[in-house]
Amino acid sequence: MAQWILRLDLRSPAFAGENPALYRTGLEMAAMADALGFDHCMLSEHHGAEDGYLPSPLVYGGAVAARTERLRLRISAIILPLHDPLRLAEDAAVLDRIAQGRLELVLVAGFLPSEFSMFGRSHAARGRLLEEGIAVLRQAWCGEPFAYQGRTVRVTPCPWQAGGPPLLLGGATPLAARRAAEWGDGFVPGIGGLYDIYAATCRQLGKPVAPEPVFGPLAIFVSEDPEADWQRIAPHALHETNCYARWYREGNIPGPYGHFDSTEDLRATGLYQVLTPAQCIDLARRLGPTGQMYIHPLLAGLDPEIGRETLRLLQTQVLPVLSNS
Repeated sequence: MAQWILRLDLRSPAFAGENPALYRTGLEMAAMADALGFDHCMLSEHHGAEDGYLPSPLVYGGAVAARTERLRLRISAIILPLHDPLRLAEDAAVLDRIAQGRLELVLVAGFLPSEFSMFGRSHAARGRLLEEGIAVLRQAWCGEPFAYQGRTVRVTPCPWQAGGPPLLLGGATPLAARRAAEWGDGFVPGIGGLYDIYAATCRQLGKPVAPEPVFGPLAIFVSEDPEADWQRIAPHALHETNCYARWYREGNIPGPYGHFDSTEDLRATGLYQVLTPAQCIDLARRLGPTGQMYIHPLLAGLDPEIGRETLRLLQTQVLPVLSNS
């Protein structure tokens, strides 16, 4: 069966109206996804966004971990150069203990100059800071004292997972792919065509290579009336993709999101799909066991009832069929 991933970034754009229960609703949906046998809950990080994009995924991840039992927590991604690596090591260790070993981190160098300015960090030095931070995390999670910036430090408690949570690296450039092979436990490519570079570098280093993930749409909804529900979902999808596209321009990097002037142009790309249960079953089968099925039930301030209906239809009409096939 394909891999099922719940995405939560808790955006709340002004046009969607205020939702005071947004964060609690996300926890409710994480518990539902856990009960349905989802593989991952994906929590993301950005800073200073007008729409309130989640800035503290480790904090929110602690609440998700407390509400779930099997769901793996994928923090995708942590902008490591914006963090004190010692404090991040502590916070991640505590979260891994709450989750009892269900935590994995996707680390990135970051790309938005405004975020680096906000924290007084060097945008130009982000690659070096990423590599240095990874080394600190791995040392810190051994639980023993070690030398750091001319002083002796120690991080306790140790994470639940021996040696710490898996450290996957993300990125959208050939350099990021090679860095992931050298420094990481896996690679999450931001665009297509990079996994071959990652795999080739792994082989040069004598490291094993996991099968390449098969990416489906950026967000999937399941509906008994896809035409009507697309009209409700479309403004939120347009907000998300155009916001990311603007950020990519500011950071001068490529990415999977582009700018669209109309919701129908966006729909034609297939990046966001509203499917009947039968169509969802077909997509999961076509993507196969390494396929990524992203469920984004609170997309950019979307009415939570739309997300709940997706989860209900997955429970009653999609997952039972897939589990029996």
